[in-house]
Amino acid sequence: MIRLSLFLCLLFSATQLSAQDRRPSHCIAIANSTPGLSYLHKASYRDPLPDYTVRLSYIAHASFLIQTQGGLNAVTDFTGFVGTTNLIPDVVTMNHAHDTHWTANPDPAIPHVLKGWGSFGEGVEHHLDLDEMLVRNVSTDIRSQFGGEEMRGNSIFIFEVAGLCIGHLGHLHHEPNDAQYAAIGRLDVVMAPVDGGYTLPVSTMTGVLKRLKSSVVIPMHWFTDFGLQNFVSGMVDEFDVKRVDGSSIEVSLATLPKRPTIFLLRPSWLRDNDE
Repeated sequence: MIRLSLFLCLLFSATQLSAQDRRPSHCIAIANSTPGLSYLHKASYRDPLPDYTVRLSYIAHASFLIQTQGGLNAVTDFTGFVGTTNLIPDVVTMNHAHDTHWTANPDPAIPHVLKGWGSFGEGVEHHLDLDEMLVRNVSTDIRSQFGGEEMRGNSIFIFEVAGLCIGHLGHLHHEPNDAQYAAIGRLDVVMAPVDGGYTLPVSTMTGVLKRLKSSVVIPMHWFTDFGLQNFVSGMVDEFDVKRVDGSSIEVSLATLPKRPTIFLLRPSWLRDNDE
Protein backbone atom coordinates (compact mmCIF):
# COMPACT_ATOMS: atom_id res chain seq x y z
CA MET A 1 0.00 0.00 0.00
CA ILE A 2 2.87 2.41 0.88
CA ARG A 3 4.65 1.58 -2.38
CA LEU A 4 1.46 2.10 -4.39
CA SER A 5 0.81 5.45 -2.68
CA LEU A 6 4.39 6.56 -3.38
CA PHE A 7 4.06 5.49 -7.02
CA LEU A 8 0.82 7.45 -7.47
CA CYS A 9 2.42 10.54 -5.92
CA LEU A 10 5.41 10.28 -8.26
CA LEU A 11 3.13 9.70 -11.26
CA PHE A 12 1.04 12.74 -10.38
CA SER A 13 4.14 14.92 -9.83
CA ALA A 14 5.68 13.85 -13.13
CA THR A 15 2.45 14.56 -14.95
CA GLN A 16 2.26 18.03 -13.44
CA LEU A 17 5.83 18.88 -14.35
CA SER A 18 5.51 17.69 -17.95
CA ALA A 19 2.09 19.20 -18.61
CA GLN A 20 1.83 22.47 -16.72
CA ASP A 21 -0.22 24.01 -19.52
CA ARG A 22 -2.76 21.20 -19.56
CA ARG A 23 -6.19 21.08 -18.06
CA PRO A 24 -5.87 18.36 -15.39
CA SER A 25 -7.85 15.15 -15.66
CA HIS A 26 -10.79 15.20 -13.29
CA CYS A 27 -11.14 11.43 -13.84
CA ILE A 28 -7.85 10.90 -12.03
CA ALA A 29 -8.39 13.72 -9.56
CA ILE A 30 -11.64 12.26 -8.21
CA ALA A 31 -11.07 8.59 -9.00
CA ASN A 32 -12.58 7.49 -5.69
CA SER A 33 -15.82 9.47 -5.91
CA THR A 34 -19.15 7.79 -6.57
CA PRO A 35 -21.61 10.05 -8.43
CA GLY A 36 -24.90 8.84 -9.81
CA LEU A 37 -28.62 8.73 -9.25
CA SER A 38 -31.01 6.81 -11.47
CA TYR A 39 -30.89 5.71 -15.11
CA LEU A 40 -30.13 6.54 -18.75
CA HIS A 41 -32.39 7.33 -21.66
CA LYS A 42 -32.62 6.11 -25.23
CA ALA A 43 -32.25 8.84 -27.88
CA SER A 44 -31.66 9.58 -31.56
CA TYR A 45 -28.30 11.03 -32.56
CA ARG A 46 -30.05 13.87 -34.43
CA ASP A 47 -31.95 15.19 -31.40
CA PRO A 48 -30.74 18.25 -29.45
CA LEU A 49 -29.15 17.45 -26.11
CA PRO A 50 -30.06 18.84 -22.68
CA ASP A 51 -27.39 20.67 -20.70
CA TYR A 52 -24.70 18.57 -19.01
CA THR A 53 -25.66 15.54 -21.08
CA VAL A 54 -23.71 13.33 -23.49
CA ARG A 55 -25.15 11.06 -26.17
CA LEU A 56 -23.51 7.73 -27.04
CA SER A 57 -24.52 6.03 -30.29
CA TYR A 58 -23.26 2.54 -31.13
CA ILE A 59 -22.40 2.64 -34.84
CA ALA A 60 -20.73 -0.72 -35.54
CA HIS A 61 -18.22 -3.21 -34.10
CA ALA A 62 -16.14 -0.88 -31.91
CA SER A 63 -17.21 2.50 -33.32
CA PHE A 64 -19.27 4.90 -31.22
CA LEU A 65 -20.39 8.46 -31.77
CA ILE A 66 -19.96 10.64 -28.68
CA GLN A 67 -21.88 13.93 -28.83
CA THR A 68 -21.87 16.90 -26.50
CA GLN A 69 -24.56 19.46 -25.77
CA GLY A 70 -22.38 22.13 -27.38
CA GLY A 71 -22.16 20.23 -30.67
CA LEU A 72 -18.84 18.37 -30.55
CA ASN A 73 -18.80 14.97 -32.25
CA ALA A 74 -16.19 12.27 -31.61
CA VAL A 75 -16.04 8.82 -33.21
CA THR A 76 -14.10 5.93 -31.67
CA ASP A 77 -12.20 3.25 -33.61
CA PHE A 78 -12.95 5.14 -36.80
CA THR A 79 -12.84 3.07 -40.01
CA GLY A 80 -13.66 5.84 -42.48
CA PHE A 81 -17.36 5.00 -42.72
CA VAL A 82 -20.08 5.71 -40.16
CA GLY A 83 -23.17 5.47 -42.37
CA THR A 84 -25.15 7.45 -44.93
CA THR A 85 -24.60 10.78 -43.25
CA ASN A 86 -22.76 13.98 -44.09
CA LEU A 87 -21.53 14.27 -40.50
CA ILE A 88 -17.86 15.26 -40.24
CA PRO A 89 -16.63 14.41 -36.73
CA ASP A 90 -14.55 16.94 -34.82
CA VAL A 91 -12.27 14.18 -33.58
CA VAL A 92 -11.77 10.51 -34.39
CA THR A 93 -9.70 7.91 -32.54
CA MET A 94 -8.24 4.76 -34.06
CA ASN A 95 -6.49 1.54 -33.07
CA HIS A 96 -4.58 -0.64 -35.49
CA ALA A 97 -4.89 -4.19 -34.23
CA HIS A 98 -7.17 -4.87 -37.22
CA ASP A 99 -8.44 -2.85 -40.15
CA THR A 100 -11.91 -2.79 -38.61
CA HIS A 101 -10.56 -0.29 -36.08
CA TRP A 102 -8.80 2.29 -38.23
CA THR A 103 -8.38 3.73 -41.70
CA ALA A 104 -5.27 4.84 -43.54
CA ASN A 105 -7.27 7.52 -45.35
CA PRO A 106 -9.41 9.54 -42.93
CA ASP A 107 -11.33 12.44 -44.44
CA PRO A 108 -8.95 15.44 -44.47
CA ALA A 109 -11.87 17.59 -43.32
CA ILE A 110 -11.73 15.93 -39.87
CA PRO A 111 -9.90 18.42 -37.62
CA HIS A 112 -8.39 15.90 -35.18
CA VAL A 113 -7.34 12.35 -36.09
CA LEU A 114 -5.84 10.54 -33.09
CA LYS A 115 -3.97 7.31 -33.75
CA GLY A 116 -3.73 4.95 -30.80
CA TRP A 117 -0.18 3.93 -31.69
CA GLY A 118 3.12 5.59 -32.58
CA SER A 119 6.42 4.22 -33.84
CA PHE A 120 6.64 0.48 -33.21
CA GLY A 121 6.81 -0.19 -29.50
CA GLU A 122 6.92 3.46 -28.49
CA GLY A 123 3.22 4.15 -28.09
CA VAL A 124 1.77 7.63 -28.28
CA GLU A 125 0.44 10.27 -25.91
CA HIS A 126 -2.63 12.39 -26.61
CA HIS A 127 -4.05 15.18 -24.49
CA LEU A 128 -6.46 17.08 -26.73
CA ASP A 129 -8.31 19.89 -24.97
CA LEU A 130 -11.34 21.03 -26.97
CA ASP A 131 -12.68 23.11 -24.08
CA GLU A 132 -15.98 21.23 -23.81
CA MET A 133 -14.21 17.87 -24.16
CA LEU A 134 -10.80 16.58 -23.13
CA VAL A 135 -9.52 13.51 -25.01
CA ARG A 136 -6.56 11.54 -23.68
CA ASN A 137 -5.21 8.01 -23.96
CA VAL A 138 -3.46 5.28 -22.01
CA SER A 139 -1.24 2.98 -24.08
CA THR A 140 -1.48 -0.81 -23.78
CA ASP A 141 0.15 -3.72 -25.62
CA ILE A 142 -1.36 -5.69 -28.51
CA ARG A 143 -0.79 -8.99 -30.24
CA SER A 144 -0.15 -8.70 -33.95
CA GLN A 145 -2.20 -10.56 -36.55
CA PHE A 146 0.80 -12.82 -37.13
CA GLY A 147 1.47 -13.93 -33.57
CA GLY A 148 3.91 -11.25 -32.45
CA GLU A 149 3.45 -8.54 -29.86
CA GLU A 150 3.65 -4.79 -30.12
CA MET A 151 4.32 -2.95 -26.90
CA ARG A 152 2.08 0.11 -26.44
CA GLY A 153 0.36 -0.55 -29.76
CA ASN A 154 -3.21 -0.05 -28.52
CA SER A 155 -4.80 2.87 -26.72
CA ILE A 156 -7.56 3.15 -24.19
CA PHE A 157 -9.10 6.51 -25.10
CA ILE A 158 -10.80 8.57 -22.41
CA PHE A 159 -13.24 11.38 -23.09
CA GLU A 160 -13.85 13.83 -20.26
CA VAL A 161 -17.01 15.81 -20.88
CA ALA A 162 -19.97 17.21 -18.89
CA GLY A 163 -18.33 16.04 -15.66
CA LEU A 164 -18.27 12.46 -16.97
CA CYS A 165 -15.32 10.19 -17.68
CA ILE A 166 -16.06 7.96 -20.67
CA GLY A 167 -13.57 5.23 -21.58
CA HIS A 168 -13.20 3.12 -24.72
CA LEU A 169 -10.96 0.10 -24.12
CA GLY A 170 -10.07 -0.34 -27.80
CA HIS A 171 -8.64 -3.68 -28.90
CA LEU A 172 -7.44 -4.59 -25.41
CA HIS A 173 -5.24 -7.70 -25.24
CA HIS A 174 -4.20 -7.80 -21.59
CA GLU A 175 -5.46 -6.68 -18.24
CA PRO A 176 -4.09 -3.22 -17.41
CA ASN A 177 -1.37 -3.15 -14.78
CA ASP A 178 -1.59 -1.00 -11.65
CA ALA A 179 0.09 1.96 -13.32
CA GLN A 180 -2.34 1.80 -16.24
CA TYR A 181 -5.36 1.54 -13.94
CA ALA A 182 -4.05 4.60 -12.08
CA ALA A 183 -3.60 6.52 -15.35
CA ILE A 184 -7.13 5.61 -16.46
CA GLY A 185 -8.68 6.83 -13.24
CA ARG A 186 -12.41 6.67 -12.59
CA LEU A 187 -14.61 5.80 -15.56
CA ASP A 188 -18.31 6.54 -15.25
CA VAL A 189 -18.96 4.89 -18.62
CA VAL A 190 -16.86 2.22 -20.32
CA MET A 191 -17.16 0.64 -23.76
CA ALA A 192 -15.66 -2.83 -23.52
CA PRO A 193 -14.81 -5.52 -26.11
CA VAL A 194 -16.52 -8.75 -25.06
CA ASP A 195 -15.81 -11.12 -27.97
CA GLY A 196 -13.90 -13.46 -25.66
CA GLY A 197 -11.07 -14.34 -28.03
CA TYR A 198 -9.83 -11.69 -30.42
CA THR A 199 -9.31 -9.37 -27.45
CA LEU A 200 -9.53 -10.75 -23.89
CA PRO A 201 -11.08 -13.96 -22.58
CA VAL A 202 -14.50 -13.24 -21.09
CA SER A 203 -13.30 -14.12 -17.58
CA THR A 204 -10.44 -11.61 -17.81
CA MET A 205 -12.64 -8.87 -19.24
CA THR A 206 -15.16 -9.52 -16.48
CA GLY A 207 -12.40 -9.00 -13.92
CA VAL A 208 -11.29 -5.75 -15.58
CA LEU A 209 -14.81 -4.34 -15.54
CA LYS A 210 -15.46 -5.37 -11.96
CA ARG A 211 -12.27 -3.59 -10.92
CA LEU A 212 -13.15 -0.44 -12.89
CA LYS A 213 -16.61 -0.37 -11.19
CA SER A 214 -18.02 1.93 -13.85
CA SER A 215 -21.65 2.95 -13.45
CA VAL A 216 -22.36 2.15 -17.10
CA VAL A 217 -20.87 -0.68 -19.19
CA ILE A 218 -21.62 -0.86 -22.92
CA PRO A 219 -20.50 -4.14 -24.54
CA MET A 220 -18.94 -3.85 -27.99
CA HIS A 221 -16.86 -6.00 -30.34
CA TRP A 222 -19.22 -8.96 -30.05
CA PHE A 223 -20.14 -11.15 -32.99
CA THR A 224 -23.21 -13.15 -31.94
CA ASP A 225 -26.03 -12.79 -29.44
CA PHE A 226 -24.81 -16.03 -27.87
CA GLY A 227 -21.38 -14.53 -27.26
CA LEU A 228 -22.92 -11.37 -25.84
CA GLN A 229 -25.11 -13.39 -23.48
CA ASN A 230 -22.09 -15.42 -22.38
CA PHE A 231 -20.44 -12.19 -21.25
CA VAL A 232 -23.58 -10.91 -19.53
CA SER A 233 -24.05 -14.15 -17.60
CA GLY A 234 -20.70 -13.61 -15.89
CA MET A 235 -21.62 -10.10 -14.78
CA VAL A 236 -25.15 -10.38 -13.35
CA ASP A 237 -23.90 -11.02 -9.82
CA GLU A 238 -22.64 -7.42 -9.54
CA PHE A 239 -24.30 -5.58 -12.45
CA ASP A 240 -27.86 -4.88 -13.50
CA VAL A 241 -28.65 -5.43 -17.19
CA LYS A 242 -30.84 -3.21 -19.38
CA ARG A 243 -31.66 -3.91 -23.01
CA VAL A 244 -32.10 -0.73 -25.03
CA ASP A 245 -34.48 -0.74 -27.98
CA GLY A 246 -32.09 1.15 -30.23
CA SER A 247 -28.48 2.17 -30.66
CA SER A 248 -28.25 5.39 -28.59
CA ILE A 249 -28.49 6.50 -24.98
CA GLU A 250 -28.05 9.81 -23.20
CA VAL A 251 -26.11 10.06 -19.97
CA SER A 252 -25.37 12.72 -17.38
CA LEU A 253 -24.06 12.75 -13.84
CA ALA A 254 -27.64 13.14 -12.66
CA THR A 255 -28.82 9.99 -14.45
CA LEU A 256 -26.07 7.50 -13.73
CA PRO A 257 -27.53 4.31 -12.24
CA LYS A 258 -27.21 3.66 -8.52
CA ARG A 259 -25.98 0.13 -9.22
CA PRO A 260 -23.43 -0.64 -11.98
CA THR A 261 -25.44 -1.47 -15.08
CA ILE A 262 -24.76 -3.10 -18.45
CA PHE A 263 -26.62 -1.40 -21.30
CA LEU A 264 -27.14 -3.59 -24.35
CA LEU A 265 -27.25 -1.47 -27.50
CA ARG A 266 -27.84 -2.68 -31.06
CA PRO A 267 -25.33 -1.12 -33.49
CA SER A 268 -26.75 0.96 -36.32
CA TRP A 269 -25.14 3.05 -39.07
CA LEU A 270 -25.80 6.78 -38.85
CA ARG A 271 -28.38 8.11 -41.31
CA ASP A 272 -29.37 11.69 -42.02
CA ASN A 273 -32.81 10.67 -43.26
CA ASP A 274 -35.10 7.91 -42.05
CA GLU A 275 -34.96 4.93 -44.39
